[in-house]
Amino acid sequence: MNSLQALIQRFKNQTLVILLCTVAFSLLSFLLLVSHVRPVKYDIQLLSIADDNIYSPITIEDKGATAKKRLEAAARVEDVYKYEESYTQKRIDIVNSIFDIVTEVKNENAKSDNPTGQALIDKETSDVKKKLPDDIRKNLEDSVFSTLVRSSEEQLNITKASLNTAINNVMSEEITTNQIEESRGKLRNELSYVSVNPSLKDAMISIGEFAIVPNYFFDAEETKERKRLESESVDSVYILQGQVLVKAGETITKEKYDQLKLVGLIKNKQSIQPYIGLILLIGVLAYFVLKQTASLKEKGNIYIVTYYSIVIFTILILKIVSLFQKVEFSGLVYVAPVAIGTLLIKFLLGNRYLMVSSIIFSICGSLMFNEDVNGAINYSTGIYILFSSIAVLFLNEVKNKRSMILHAGFLISLVNIATLFSLILIRNGQYSSVEIGIYLLMGLTSGVLSSVITMGILPFVEDSFGMVSSFKLVELGSPNHPLLRKILLEAPGTYHHSIMVANLAEGACEAIGANGLLARVGAYYHDIGKTNNPGFFIENQMGGHNPHDRIKPIQSKDIILRHVSDGVKILKKYNLPKDIIDIAAEHHGTTLLKYFYYKEKETNPDVKESDFRYPGPKAHSKESAVVGIADSVEAAVRSLKDPDMEKIEVLVSSIMHDRLNDGQFAMCELNLKELHIVEKSLCETLKGTFHSRIQYPDER
Repeated sequence: MNSLQALIQRFKNQTLVILLCTVAFSLLSFLLLVSHVRPVKYDIQLLSIADDNIYSPITIEDKGATAKKRLEAAARVEDVYKYEESYTQKRIDIVNSIFDIVTEVKNENAKSDNPTGQALIDKETSDVKKKLPDDIRKNLEDSVFSTLVRSSEEQLNITKASLNTAINNVMSEEITTNQIEESRGKLRNELSYVSVNPSLKDAMISIGEFAIVPNYFFDAEETKERKRLESESVDSVYILQGQVLVKAGETITKEKYDQLKLVGLIKNKQSIQPYIGLILLIGVLAYFVLKQTASLKEKGNIYIVTYYSIVIFTILILKIVSLFQKVEFSGLVYVAPVAIGTLLIKFLLGNRYLMVSSIIFSICGSLMFNEDVNGAINYSTGIYILFSSIAVLFLNEVKNKRSMILHAGFLISLVNIATLFSLILIRNGQYSSVEIGIYLLMGLTSGVLSSVITMGILPFVEDSFGMVSSFKLVELGSPNHPLLRKILLEAPGTYHHSIMVANLAEGACEAIGANGLLARVGAYYHDIGKTNNPGFFIENQMGGHNPHDRIKPIQSKDIILRHVSDGVKILKKYNLPKDIIDIAAEHHGTTLLKYFYYKEKETNPDVKESDFRYPGPKAHSKESAVVGIADSVEAAVRSLKDPDMEKIEVLVSSIMHDRLNDGQFAMCELNLKELHIVEKSLCETLKGTFHSRIQYPDER
């Protein structure tokens, strides 16, 4: 037993051990959590001078700075203008319609008996204006129309063609409202070279100037959309946890004061409420832990200390991870191996202690990974840790292989992914596919890390505390283990006897809810001490040669009794777990070596019974007690001639009552009901083992 185990076992008062562990748990929990609820505040005024550097205690978005930055980005976006290419053809069509109407009116008057001279010109001018829209009539003078109706068809065609070309050339360029006069000047310049009479040229220029309109307009909707996109492209401004808000000697400006106020560092008075709340919360947790560990008293101090150590170790892992929180990675807890604690508890102590432990880890994590000021609780993190930890409970059947830890990690990963995805949906936030993928990958990694780390530290925990997990038991139960090969090669009869005892003990322990695997493996090694003198034990004696016939009973007694202490020495030499060593040391308890005692008494009436009793100790666990019963039963039944069920049942009952009356069960938790179940289980197993040897009527 190493020094740590020896120190733990030195305390005999288990209630005191539980109380000391609970106090240690409470103090350490308070120390690990107090920084996450401490309301850090400063008594500072606007425009005052900072005495020290002031750091942000949290990560939080500075919405005011973000809004200002986005307004600045939107202001940098230039106005958007839109070129209306179709305006060119529309204006040309309007001009052409004027000439078409003029031609149409001239043709109509040429066929009818109309006045001539100036009266005809006036009439045609009036008819043209009537057929034109109000917009054209208002913007062109009557002289323009009268000039057109006086002009010849050839002159009109030249004018029309020249206008079409000039308008098309000028309006093919972008024309804003401010550029309209400049564009009309270009038009006049182009039309100045047209060979028509001066009055028609003036009319042509007037029509052309009317046709030139702006075709490049301010697009309010597009401008607004571009400003919106530019504004949204600006990243939010965050005040990071640990960021220096004010340096020593700096003036507390309005901007810095607002930042200090935002992160909750401006105070009026110091509040002690968070401390009281934390103490009460830890008190509640300590109460539940205290009630939880009360059932470990029967298993011993090692189990009590192991449970508290695992709980504190897991909380410490959460604390370490919480120290690396960053705004860019605010979900760092999702990758933390939060299920290590429950995995260790499951494999070392059992499912009974998982629920309360998961709740403890969940509450501590929700405080450590708070995302707000003054110790606010992160409920999402709490839910995630709770489900991740409690997932271990649903490993219904452990196959007793180390690969099962990896299977557990896979299950935890699935639960983590499902929990994270559900939380993302519930939050209804704007997450990109990349962000969602990262979160889910973190949940997967958490489960894998939990299983890998558990596999790595499980042997260390077993060795440090003398614990034995089901995986360790499977390794010890392998026929290739050096000690089992030693028994097989040096004491084959003992090896066979141990296998039979293992079968009996495992079934009986499982029937009463004890650790059947521990009983089986303990039975494999319980008689390892016989390998020092294998020939002195009847199962190894071949051909009827018995060395005890040549020595005195007192000498035989010493050899037989010594196999227990020899076995303990061998097991300790090979560093087997304490539970296995205890079974080897306790399987005979302080029972009487009756055969040699009565044989010695034949020649020495004054012999002391105590000299022929095993040195003990008596069984302290159900597994040790059952292995001891199975050992005696197997040896006794094997000695029967032609055993039948009635003989077996009588023999088993006799052995159990003999041990009960001898006080061999006084140190363990076996009750009468469980003893009855053990008796029944042993008989059932023996029935299957010895059925081929039961006497039939025709056999001799």
